[in-house]
Amino acid sequence: MELFEKSGAVNTERTVSLVLKRARELGITTVVVASNSGETAEIFHGHDLQVVCVTHHVGYAGPGIDEMEAERRAGLSAQGVKVLTTTHLFAGIDRALRIQAGGLYPAEIVAHTLRMFGQGVKVGVEVAVMALDAGLIEFGSKVIAVGGTGHGADSALVITPNHSNHFFASKIHEIICKPAQ
Repeated sequence: MELFEKSGAVNTERTVSLVLKRARELGITTVVVASNSGETAEIFHGHDLQVVCVTHHVGYAGPGIDEMEAERRAGLSAQGVKVLTTTHLFAGIDRALRIQAGGLYPAEIVAHTLRMFGQGVKVGVEVAVMALDAGLIEFGSKVIAVGGTGHGADSALVITPNHSNHFFASKIHEIICKPAQ
């Protein structure tokens, strides 16, 4: 595992390099990338990988706002990238209850626990399960999930996700890289 001194987009190039190397070594053909603008997902195009790009849900940045421009979405689709825009696994109704009524709910406890490994690791687990639930990756297969802290990519993990209704059967096989903090 490689540890980065800082978190965030400064690590995107190195994260991509490590992901491509590890995918080749393990024979993994699918990469699930958290990318709201699509920019990080685009970097993986042309590397003989099936790329799934998971974005924030519409409305995350404000009512009715889709953070990915229509042209970028169309371009990714034309490149064969599957784009998933949906409610986040650890948000949804639990987050609405927390905001409305206060308190902490089970999905947020799981999210906070995964954040102990870093925000990007939490995001990687989350987007892998979301992609599986959407039918965009094959059940039972190892994938590499890429997440980040804020913008860009700073974390990658090898994971066999399980559907959200069997979340705890997901297996994190390896953390390829993440920030040390």
